[in-house]
Amino acid sequence: MKPTFPRRALGSVSSCLLLLMVAFQANAQVRQEYLLDTNWKFKKGDTPEAATPNFKDASWQTVRVPHDWAIYGPFDGRNDLQEVKIEQNNEKAATLKAGRTGGLPFIGTGWYRRKLAVPGFGAGKRAVLLFDGAMSNARVFVNGKEVGNWPYGYNSFSFDITSYLQPGDNNTLAVRLQNQSEASRWYPGAGLYRNVHLIVTDDVHIPVWGSYLTTPEINAEFGKVNLRTKVETPAGATQSLRLQTEIRDAAGQVVATTNTPLAATDNREFQQEFVVKTPKLWSPETPVLYTAHSKLYAGEQLKDEYSTRFGFRSFKFEAGKGFSLNGQVRKFKGVCNHHDLGPLGTAINTAALRRQLVLLKDMGCDAIRTSHNMPAPELVDLCDEMGFMLMVESFDEWKTPKVKNGYSQYFDQWAEKDLVNMVHRDRNHPSVIMWSIGNEVPDQSAPGGNKIAKRLQDIVHREDPTRPVTVGMDRIDAAITNNFASVLDIAGFNYKPARYEQANDKLPQGFILGTETASTVSSRACTSFRWWPLSRRSTPTSSLRHMT
Repeated sequence: MKPTFPRRALGSVSSCLLLLMVAFQANAQVRQEYLLDTNWKFKKGDTPEAATPNFKDASWQTVRVPHDWAIYGPFDGRNDLQEVKIEQNNEKAATLKAGRTGGLPFIGTGWYRRKLAVPGFGAGKRAVLLFDGAMSNARVFVNGKEVGNWPYGYNSFSFDITSYLQPGDNNTLAVRLQNQSEASRWYPGAGLYRNVHLIVTDDVHIPVWGSYLTTPEINAEFGKVNLRTKVETPAGATQSLRLQTEIRDAAGQVVATTNTPLAATDNREFQQEFVVKTPKLWSPETPVLYTAHSKLYAGEQLKDEYSTRFGFRSFKFEAGKGFSLNGQVRKFKGVCNHHDLGPLGTAINTAALRRQLVLLKDMGCDAIRTSHNMPAPELVDLCDEMGFMLMVESFDEWKTPKVKNGYSQYFDQWAEKDLVNMVHRDRNHPSVIMWSIGNEVPDQSAPGGNKIAKRLQDIVHREDPTRPVTVGMDRIDAAITNNFASVLDIAGFNYKPARYEQANDKLPQGFILGTETASTVSSRACTSFRWWPLSRRSTPTSSLRHMT
């Protein structure tokens, strides 16, 4: 027997069903993000046929990502023999060195494979793979075809894989990674040691790292917010787009909102401005965070949602004063912290990172230099939340090598791409207060080294004009004589603090930053034991020094 309803009730039911269908359609159109952490197959050694979808990998090891294949050992000083001359130690000739990278077997090739289901994918959708880092020389294949490569193992990168996918869930993702010998001066790790993400959006969407938020004016009464948001659409699309954005405080309360149409002359980028009354300031003591939550519409149809976390804080570097945060002069109490997690290896572990930062906080630390490469995004997020000022560093080499197979082999082709990705990923974070484009690069004393420094600094300024740029320099005389130090926003020097005053007298900036002033292999009397548990390679860096 069929149920019967009064005509009025049928209308109500129909309306409810219609509303549910509209709600379902709206939810189905917003982005979906998946963490690809399980069901990976791994094998060390080069297996070129592993890129093909039908390759049999049942005998391979099943692993979770993040994964560091080398931390399992075995330890052996012959794992990374290097014939090098360490100029910082005044060595006159190259000699054979063992164990510089911990004696771990990170050299070689490894393959990762897994089935790739893409829920909700179909016509009118886009799919992107985002790698937080892959060590190193990553080559990424989908269904047997190479979608892209990225050499630098410390950087984040993404590839649009829409055109490589097949309908249904029968897709195969494969990643080939290769670590060369004599490629690093410390343990770099190996494998998919940071997270891998799958992002599915409408074909009208906000791309990876598609927002750029600044706070150009802050006072006790109000804070101004400028938000630039990029949008990507199918070629020739003419639909009317608008962006609705709410600014929410730490409690989730909406404190400002705006709704902005995209004009034909806007070059596919929204520009929005907000005023937030009586903003609470971000600092190491009060790490208060806000969120800009944006919804992208085509007409009345929701196409995408995107959140940008930020904080209200202002800072200055001034001759005669040094560094000030939120109007208060202060010194950095920081460490130079390598990316590994000691005996846990390099596979990112948020709990272990948090433990490191808790120990640092207990010591009175308020700043971190990511020596000597781009950090994991989890570290930057934790520094936002826990209150650490960050110097995000990029390279240990430019054109002139320190080790046989270091970054110098990629520099000409990849340096700008790596800097752009570094800045775009981290420029919205309140914890990031400066960029470093290099550490102890031999180009300090090479002809034209100052021109390279200026070019790299200009790239960073182009992508983020709100933060200064430094280099950790160890060749004081050459850096000054060659006008290398003078072209930088901040002259950063490693060690030799007795010479800082002399250097400051010769340079135009009016202050000196001690970018690295001690090491775990230096003598620090009673303090050495307190630093050791943080990481095998955590080294304290001095305050910003103003010389009078």
